[in-house]
Amino acid sequence: MDSKVEMFLKRARGEIDAAEVLFNVSGKKELKEALSLAEESTFYSGAVSHAYYSIFYCAKAMLLCLCIETSSPDIHKKTFEKFKKSFVDTGEFDAKLFLIYQEMIVRAEALLGIYREEKKKRGDFTYHTIPQANREPAEQSLKNAKVFYKHCNAYLSEYPKG
Repeated sequence: MDSKVEMFLKRARGEIDAAEVLFNVSGKKELKEALSLAEESTFYSGAVSHAYYSIFYCAKAMLLCLCIETSSPDIHKKTFEKFKKSFVDTGEFDAKLFLIYQEMIVRAEALLGIYREEKKKRGDFTYHTIPQANREPAEQSLKNAKVFYKHCNAYLSEYPKG
């Protein structure tokens, strides 16, 4: 496996770890106390974001094994489209796994939409209301990222070091 591919897989694994830490801290009083965090503090939105980035980095790694690199501007859109064309449309990668990627993009965009909306009406709600409401999506995002990573890692382990 190419060193750049390995780097992106390590970043993907690190993003899963970060998502898991944020998810676990959000729901465990004893962890919040140990970290001197307010009991009402939650980090579910951050967990969703890190789970998305795990999938994004997996997709970047997969594309690199085909010598396809994506860059700014619109790196996320380009990566998504090239991944779809190179792996899903060709039947090389399970379409169900691609739906996970697509769902994560929608979820990440929804969080940005929430941010924009909350920024406009910042005086109307306390800041912890939205993150607490994101527990279930965060849990699903974390599961999705783990599944996506597992399949990409298995696929990429078949490629020789470059």
